[in-house]
Amino acid sequence: MIADRFLPFGTTIFSEMTSLAHRYEAVNLSQGFPDFDGPTLGKDRALKAIQDGKNQYAPMPGTPELRDAIASWASRVNHLDVDPNTEITVTSGCTEAIAATMLGLLNPGDEVIIFEPYYDSYRACLAMAGAKAVFVTLHPNETGFAYHSDELEKAFTSRTKAVLVNTPHNPTGVVFTDSQLSEIAQLCIQNDAIAISDEVYERLVYEESVHRSIAQVKGMRQRTVVLSSSGKTFSLTGWKVGWAIAPPELTAGIRSAHQFLTFSVATPLQYGVAELLNHGEQEVKKMLEYYTRTRSILGEALQELGFGVRLPQGSYFIMADHSAISERLGLKNDVDMCRWLPEHAGVAAIPPSAFYSDPSHGSSFIRFAFCKKTSTIEEAIRRLRSSLTT
Repeated sequence: MIADRFLPFGTTIFSEMTSLAHRYEAVNLSQGFPDFDGPTLGKDRALKAIQDGKNQYAPMPGTPELRDAIASWASRVNHLDVDPNTEITVTSGCTEAIAATMLGLLNPGDEVIIFEPYYDSYRACLAMAGAKAVFVTLHPNETGFAYHSDELEKAFTSRTKAVLVNTPHNPTGVVFTDSQLSEIAQLCIQNDAIAISDEVYERLVYEESVHRSIAQVKGMRQRTVVLSSSGKTFSLTGWKVGWAIAPPELTAGIRSAHQFLTFSVATPLQYGVAELLNHGEQEVKKMLEYYTRTRSILGEALQELGFGVRLPQGSYFIMADHSAISERLGLKNDVDMCRWLPEHAGVAAIPPSAFYSDPSHGSSFIRFAFCKKTSTIEEAIRRLRSSLTT
């Protein structure tokens, strides 16, 4: 028995591709988690917290130590002045922060504008809240992906409650520009809508690109929920420690849902994350330098193999156009290509058509993750060359 609200979603594409990777012992460049461990700095502090007896329920909004650290992080990274007591809620990863925000702030029938391709939990969380997704497509162009201003403006109606902004963007790797954020902000203000800003890749930004939170735009601080986590920045996805930053009146709604979803997050891990936020800047720089290298290694190899590559401005994914290769192989779309790769090339990727309301919009692309060991990336390239150049 499955509730009607979940019937459209089935099993996530991540589960299917990871299953294929296991079946064919493929190099898994599909799911976005590192195959290496996070910084010792955070792990040592979490272990000390365990040894010091910090093993019972944390306060519902999060430990004071972590909320203070998040407030300091928000000030340094996004130039936001945040009250740790009334404006920060620690959640079980950013995914729970998304769910708590939607369940706590939306009513049935509310409309939420989502840029597609989208992180797949967005639609499921909206379904749980009884809200309606309204899609605005990020169209491919010469340098990356971008929305069309007229399509965004038309998406707003009298029922629009929120716009969900994900920057740096998964899966396209786009970092929204200041002018784009200002345009979105102006439409939010004109239509009395809030912004839900998913910023989990906030520190994974490359070269000349600069991440800016929409909460920094004039008039948006009091109508923005900023969501982030430690998992992507510090390669600790299994810790599931995220947070929501919002003005008190919005935080009240988020906490009303959070208290009945998880109530609190693993106590010792919160101490570990606080240590990283306070003292882990060198770890962030090392990780960014590392991902800059793996991005180049994988991107250059994919281009040599005949994929169309737009190097991402942020995140740790490459959206590669497979059209020329799949046509040669007699494959129709991204799903066919991603089912062919594990069996015949020993490499797993993600078909991004699963992240569009109209799958045809993403059918010419596949998504590779480069948040892996250099040896893992090199083995994937070796296998791709062996299968695609013979």
